[in-house]
Parts: sequence; C-alpha cells; structure tokens
Amino acid sequence: MTAAAHFVEQGTSLGFDKRWRESKGGRELRKVRNIRPGFRHGLWFGLANAALETVTMGKLPWTLANHADDTALKRLNEYVSPDRGWGDRELPPRDRLAFVFFAATTHHENQPVHLHVADTSLCATRCVTEFGNPCSNFCPANVYEMIADGNGGKRLQINSSNCVHCKACDIKEPYAGQITWVTPEGGSGPNYQSL
Repeated sequence: MTAAAHFVEQGTSLGFDKRWRESKGGRELRKVRNIRPGFRHGLWFGLANAALETVTMGKLPWTLANHADDTALKRLNEYVSPDRGWGDRELPPRDRLAFVFFAATTHHENQPVHLHVADTSLCATRCVTEFGNPCSNFCPANVYEMIADGNGGKRLQINSSNCVHCKACDIKEPYAGQITWVTPEGGSGPNYQSL
C-alpha cells in the first residue's frame, strides 16, 4: 500500500480539491463562481447576475452550471459568420511573434517540448477539415503552426519556445485530451514583470 493510499484510508488526508476550496485562493474564487455561467442566458441576465453576485460577495446558495470551453467550438460546416455590418478598413499589420517579446519568455531552445500532442496526424487530417485548425488561431504566441510536409500536405510544427503559458491549447482544443500542457523543464516560461 502506498503512503498516499494509507493516509486516505486512515482519513487523515483532506484531498487536494478540499484543501484548495478551504484555502484563501479557493475562498476568493468561490465569490465569482457564477459570473461567467450567468452570461449563457444573454448579456442583460449576465450583467444582472454579475451585479447580484458582486453585492452578495458570492454567498448565494446556488452555483450555476457551466460548460467546457472546447464544446463551444463549432464545426466549419455548422458555422455561419455573423453579419456585423462592418465596412472594409485597413488595419496595421500585427505580428504575434513580435508580441511574444513583451512576455519575456525564456525557454531553452533545446529543452524537451512541454506541449504534448497525442496524435499529430489528426491535425493534418480531421482537425483541418472539421474545425480549420483552431490552435493556429487561438494561440497568442504562434506555438502551433501548420507547415508544408514536403509531400504536398501539411504537418503540425510546435514552437514550444514561444509559449506564454496561457494554456488556451489545453482548454480550447476540440478533441478533448489531444493536447496536454505540462510544466516546462527548469521552470522556464514567461516573465511578465515588465508589462
């Protein structure tokens, strides 16, 4: 029997989840647990709910149901771009890689990749036709890039040294569990002190 199993059996372990909920951070997040789910019912309901939750400091007796972020993605054949009535305009070019500089990211170029993709062939086959490779769009640091594979197709290239640890890929990717974000070697990553 492992030591952890022994402590659980003896009833002396609170478990991580329970300890987190009783910690200062857990109590602070409990106050805002209903803010985001309130907006599922529209803007005005969400604003009213947010005001009520703020005034009562999250002490209301209910917790609204939420959804996983990846379930909000629509397949390309289901998506219809809304007509917002926007006219054509010139925007200055934005280079995501230039903005990675401001995060002061310090990953060693030769460290092991901390972003694990279970099946990279899925990105070049199913994901491109069903969702249009959303990871290449929602990643703010251009970590996921579809490049030519030399055989007329495309393959996924992971630029993990650009990662700013937003974890959007772990949360938003459409095939649950396909991308796993792990802590990089040596505690590398962004240093947001200069922002």
